[in-house]
Amino acid sequence: MAVYLHEEDLPAGVLAPGPVAVDTETMGLITPRDRLCVVQISDGKGDEHLVRFNAGSAYDAPNLKAVLADPARLKLYHFARFDLAAIEHYLGVVAAPVFCTKIASKLVRTYTDRHGLKDLVRELLGKEISKQQQSSDWGAPNLTDAQQEYAASDVRHLHAMHAILVERLAREHRTDMAQACFDFLPYRARLDLAGWAEKDIFSHE
Repeated sequence: MAVYLHEEDLPAGVLAPGPVAVDTETMGLITPRDRLCVVQISDGKGDEHLVRFNAGSAYDAPNLKAVLADPARLKLYHFARFDLAAIEHYLGVVAAPVFCTKIASKLVRTYTDRHGLKDLVRELLGKEISKQQQSSDWGAPNLTDAQQEYAASDVRHLHAMHAILVERLAREHRTDMAQACFDFLPYRARLDLAGWAEKDIFSHE
C-alpha cells in the first residue's frame, strides 16, 4: 500500500479498470469561492493517488478528467454532492456514474443518525480513521505527511464499504431508491452551484 502525490494531473495508466473511489479537498465549503486543491483517487487495489493543484492552476489535467468523466467507471464517494460540485466547477466534467456511501448509509442504517465516514468505517469495517487534518490548509505550497495520509484515508475504504452497502440495500429492498438518488446527485450539485444550496425545492415552502 502506498500514497502517491502528483502535481496538476494523474499519470496515465496508474489505475486498474473498474470502479474508482474519489474525494476532494478544497479551501473551504463554498465551492465557487474556495478553490479545489486536491483530488484523491483509488482503484481499490491498495494504492491511493493524490492530484494536487496549485494556486492559479488552469485545471487542465487531461488524464484525471478522462477517468472522472468515463461513463463506464463507477465513482465511489462519501457525500458525493460536494465532490461532484467541486469537480464540475473546477475541472469541467461530471464525475459520474455515482455511488454515495453516505446516502446508502442513510437508507439502510436507519437505526442511527451517525453517517460520517469515520462512523461508517468503524461499524462496517472495524477500523479507525483520523479526521484531525480535515480543517487544515489544503492550499499550502507543500502538503504534510499527515495531510497526505488523511486525504488517502478518505478513499482507502470506499470499495470495501461499497460492497457491504450494496448487499444491505438489496436486503432492505432499497436498491432502486438508492440508484435514483445517485442518478440525481449531479443535478443536486448543479443546484448547489446555481444558488439553491440551502433551499429544498421539493418542500412546500
